Amino acid sequence: MSLRPSLSTIPTCYATVSIGTPSDPLDTKLAAIASAGFQGIELGFPDLLNWARRYHGEEINDHDWTALSSAAEDVRSMCSAKKLKVVMLQPFGNFEGWAQGSKERGDAFERARGWVQIMRALGCDLLQVGSTDSPDINTSPEVLASDLRELADLLAENNFRLAYENWCWSTHAPDWKDVWALVQKVDRPNVGLCLDTFQTAGGEWADPTTESGLIEDVEGREALEKRFHDSLDSLSKTIPADKIYILQISDAYIPPKPLDRNPDESGLRPRGRWSSSLRPVPFDGGYLPVVDVTKAILKTGFRGWFSMEVFDGGPEGSNQDWVDLPGYTKKAMLSHQRLLNEAAETGI
Repeated sequence: MSLRPSLSTIPTCYATVSIGTPSDPLDTKLAAIASAGFQGIELGFPDLLNWARRYHGEEINDHDWTALSSAAEDVRSMCSAKKLKVVMLQPFGNFEGWAQGSKERGDAFERARGWVQIMRALGCDLLQVGSTDSPDINTSPEVLASDLRELADLLAENNFRLAYENWCWSTHAPDWKDVWALVQKVDRPNVGLCLDTFQTAGGEWADPTTESGLIEDVEGREALEKRFHDSLDSLSKTIPADKIYILQISDAYIPPKPLDRNPDESGLRPRGRWSSSLRPVPFDGGYLPVVDVTKAILKTGFRGWFSMEVFDGGPEGSNQDWVDLPGYTKKAMLSHQRLLNEAAETGI
């Protein structure tokens, strides 16, 4: 499948957490990603931690920044040998909003300094930050922006950037408008957005707790579609292309039965549970309007990294039998190419 010339230079990326499991060796994952023709990776912290344990031949704590950084140097070498760029380190979550002097805030900033050390070792300049989903934070925009500004300044000391993502089950910023408002409030040149087809459509159009899989708080499908497409139109006209640092791509299956609306025993909300294992590549059994979201983002002028970030447990969400890693990444590349072609049909 050949890409339309106007979109043929968009670089392609693949999240390492989106193939196999964290126990699968990272070098095997990298080989599969490279063989499918992807140009870069998002390095998932669980994969780095697992590789550090293999690399050092012993148990490594997730706050052992020295051991993790030396393993990251090895990852950098492996990626270089396969001509893969380490585009982003992820997922950095539950950072902003903690009370001054709290142990949670102390840990958040310790992790920030540790992850910066890892990024230096990786040769990676982009950190993904997901909007906090803890219920125990201060949701004042001033507090949230202040925390993110402090993180941005820490990153800027190393010429690093912060890609802020709306998690559609977040406590304070589930939609693109929410994170964009905070990015503007932070007002730092190294802070932009990590947009995501699942987070956008999964929050504003779909609902895993209903039989239909759609949001049902509006009067009919037509009203839902209008509201959603008005939001996408606003996105395309509001966000400057240079403030979008990366686009993550995935679809979603309708859950086999509606999810409970209440948080689970760990406190995870239904959209968070849905996200963890029911996210295939586009055009492979999902139902989200991924093409529409992609069109809106391309209309901003964005032509940066398109990254596959999927969590595919099959339509039942329980299939963990990853056998053909190269086969899956090749399927993801074909999906990427089809997505660009379908998004370009309107002449973008």
